[in-house]
Formats: sequence, structure tokens, C-alpha cells
Amino acid sequence: MKAIIPVAGAGTKLRPFTFTQPKPLIPVAGKPIIAFILDQMIQSGVTEFIFVIGYLGDKIKIYLDEHYPHIHKEYVVQGERMGLGHAIYTCQFLIQDSEEVLIQLGDTILDLDFKVFMNSRKNTLAVRKVSDPRAFGVVELDDQGLVKRLVEKPQIPKSNLAIVGLYKICDFSQLIKALQYNIDHNFKTRGEFHLTDGLMRMLEWGNHFEVMEVKNWFDCGKKDILLETNATMLERQTQNPVHHNAEHSIIIEPCHIGKKCQIKHSIIGPYVTLGDDTQIDNAIIKNAIIGNFTILDNVVIQNSIIGNDAIIKGRYQSFNIGDNTEIDMV
Repeated sequence: MKAIIPVAGAGTKLRPFTFTQPKPLIPVAGKPIIAFILDQMIQSGVTEFIFVIGYLGDKIKIYLDEHYPHIHKEYVVQGERMGLGHAIYTCQFLIQDSEEVLIQLGDTILDLDFKVFMNSRKNTLAVRKVSDPRAFGVVELDDQGLVKRLVEKPQIPKSNLAIVGLYKICDFSQLIKALQYNIDHNFKTRGEFHLTDGLMRMLEWGNHFEVMEVKNWFDCGKKDILLETNATMLERQTQNPVHHNAEHSIIIEPCHIGKKCQIKHSIIGPYVTLGDDTQIDNAIIKNAIIGNFTILDNVVIQNSIIGNDAIIKGRYQSFNIGDNTEIDMV
């Protein structure tokens, strides 16, 4: 089975971190978000992948080619970001008309029985109940539990079932026809061609959909959720790495310490991911993601995301800092 993974978004809600780092490559518990997605799919039997790239796409391609050389993969460039529906539409020539396909967003980690989802005989949407569905695509069900309506970001939701970014399409040609219709007729929601609207067009044309509720949904598009995801994945690690070069320091698990880190006179953890070659001296760090080759000196940091090659000296509490940044707070 083929899978389409859209990774063309700019990750604007995580700026400035995403000015130089594409969101799918942000590290969570020691590995990028996209690695969690791919590992789950590969273990479940997905054999071919199509990546829709755009913003900082070269970095994503380099990472995938280096770390997943064994998988069959193709790349499609979405030149102008016109919505998720348009991103999927760009893949039409790489998939046979009636072929089954999986679609999963490249910044979303899910807990579910992936093999059961893959083997569904009907078009299937992964969903989760949420307290405020207005920010998501929303599913309305009929009395038999089948989908009767799909609405993208409704102002007045009639359901609390949110689409979580994983889709099983049994006949890809039907989706392409629906997306083609919306594009030809310039049918947009909030200025974009949404996948939800394409799926709703399929419903109107007589295609049927069912839903599968996921156990957990980590939509890593915001700082707080990204840190929550990091904490959860750290707790799930069965083996913690050996902490080298931690002099006169305390490591409070769970943590991930990258290679060749130098830690002195510091307290690290809980829920900290440190990238490779990070230097930390006289610091207290908890609930944070720190990039590679970053220097932290005489700081107290919590609830923070800090990119690669950053230098921070002084004292502060909460950061969202991109790559190649230097802060001196004396």
C-alpha cells in the first residue's frame, strides 16, 4: 500500500524555531516527528511513500534519503501552498486510478491500531473527541455510525469528533475527481482547497465513510502540544541513554541526552531532550527541547524550545528560539 505524507507547511505557529527547521524534523524524545510516523507505517506494512514537500523541502529530503534509504519513496513539490486538498491533488500521477492509499499529516503522531485501520474495507477517517472542534475538520455521523457530513472549521459545530490527520481512501480516483471538481469550480474554505471539502464532495457523490477513534492524538503544531508530546514519548522509552560527561550534575528522568553533550554543575529534567554536542554549565532545565550544538550557561529554562547552534547566557524562564541565535542576559 502507498502512503501520502504532506510535509509542505511552513509551521508558522512555531516560529521563529521553524524559520530554519521544517516542523516534521523537530526532535521529540530524540528523533524527529516524521520518524515516529514512518516507523509506525513501516512496522504496519506500508511499502511505498509519497512526500509532498515545499517549505524547506530540501532539508526533509536530505533527512529521509539519509535515514530511510531502504524505503521506496517519491517526492512531489507543492510550489504554491493552496491547502491540504491541493497538496494531495498534486500526487495524482503517482498513484493508479483505483488504488488504495493512506494519507497522514507529517506533523501528527497518533496512537491507534494501525494495521486495523489499514485493513479497513471502507473509506475511513481517524477521529478524536475534542472540547472545542472549531479549529478542526469535523465529522457528523448518522444513526448507523457512518459519516453523513464533513465540515472544515465550523463556527457552530454539530459534533465534537475532529479529524486527526489520518485517512484511508479505498479508490484514490474518486478523491482526485472530487478535488478536481473543487479546484475547477474554485470551491475554497478560508482561501484554501481543503481535503475535508474534497471528502465531503465524495460523500455527496455516493461514497461512504466510517470512522475510527484514536487513543491519543499529538498535533505538534503548537509549542505547548509539542512539549507535551516530548514528555509523553520520553515516558514511553524503555531504555534511557547513558549520560556521558555529566560532571557534578543531576539528571532527572525521563530525559534524552544526545551524543557528545557536555554537562557541568547542572540539573537536567524531567522531560528534557538535548540535541547532540550541546554544552550546558550551571543550568537548571526542565520540560524543554534543546537543539544540536547549543550552549547554555548560567540559565534557568523551562517550558522551552530552543533550536540548533543557539547561545544563551544569563537567566530566563520560557523560550521559543530558532537556530543560530545568541542571547546574553547578564
